[in-house]
Amino acid sequence: MTKPPVADRKIQTEPIKWSWRVATVAGIPIYIHGTFVVLIIFLLVDGFSQGESIRAAVSSVLFVLAIFATIVLHELGHALTAQRFGIRTRDITLLPIGGLARLERMPDVPRQELWVALAGPAVNLVIAGVALAVVLVSGEAVPRVTLESGADGVIGRFIAVNVWLALFNLLPAFPMDGGRALRALLAERTDYVRATEIAATIGQGLALVFGFIGLMANPLLIFIALFVWMGASAEASFVSVRGALAGIPVSRAMITDFRAVEAESPLQHVIDLVLTGSQRDFPVLDNGVLVGVLTQDRLLAALHERGPMGTIRQAMTTTFETVDAREMLDGAFMRLQTCNCTVMPVLYDQRLVGLLTPENIAEYVMIRGALRPAGARRPGFLG
Repeated sequence: MTKPPVADRKIQTEPIKWSWRVATVAGIPIYIHGTFVVLIIFLLVDGFSQGESIRAAVSSVLFVLAIFATIVLHELGHALTAQRFGIRTRDITLLPIGGLARLERMPDVPRQELWVALAGPAVNLVIAGVALAVVLVSGEAVPRVTLESGADGVIGRFIAVNVWLALFNLLPAFPMDGGRALRALLAERTDYVRATEIAATIGQGLALVFGFIGLMANPLLIFIALFVWMGASAEASFVSVRGALAGIPVSRAMITDFRAVEAESPLQHVIDLVLTGSQRDFPVLDNGVLVGVLTQDRLLAALHERGPMGTIRQAMTTTFETVDAREMLDGAFMRLQTCNCTVMPVLYDQRLVGLLTPENIAEYVMIRGALRPAGARRPGFLG
């Protein structure tokens, strides 16, 4: 038996809210978040308030734009390397705190994950090297490489920022690239979950060091310490759950007691189902064929715009993702984490047989943990 054809699956590709597409590179949409525009306006206003000339303020903004352009290239380094291993990148979003590349998943092969992790910092080092080479070829004096601001050292500062970005991202701690590289190297010698636990522990140790130094010297390090600590904890938790779900088919954890709704039914019908039950998101059928998903958010928005007599077809989304009942639960869990889905309809030979949500996966993991024999390293099987 085979999985449903790919053409029958609709992929969730909605960008982060308040983002606008500004370019597409190698088929990868690049978005700019609205808060990034706020950052640019802040820099201009701050420059004028400090008595800077228009030229100086604009120069500061252009420098920031150049740095964020290198951040986009950094993320493209990850994305294009992942693409070589058959992993699609949904999009790249430019945020005030940096860039975010949303890969469908990280490679399962440790050596591939290593290359994907190192590709970003490598891009920054190449950019710094090219900038330095351009200066040398032009016959200019070697710039002073420093992070200090100043119009007379823009090139040197640009090089310094790229080197700093590369080194910072190579710190052996999640969520930085160095943490993933360390995990990949460890996974060559031990299992993936154990490798993640070791890498996360090392990352949290670094976070404690940063926090201590931050208390003594630089408060910024306290923020970095919190960022690293939370990133390490989240990655360890995610991989632990994924490991607990390995080898288990979706059919064992899916919701089978659910209600589906017809596309031409009024929204009042869904209101009645919500008020008399606990289901929040509903698969939508048209003569028995799955054609959409009606989420709670879209239901509320449609009720505000159209009232209870609007049809479900007018409110449903046709951009959704499905999972086959015979797929493994760990893979489905990863897709739920990356697709911005609150629910995934489960199909068996094109027939709707269940629903999968983050909440019911979490409940399944808790029950497996409760049934685990004392002293066992891994949860026992359920059912």
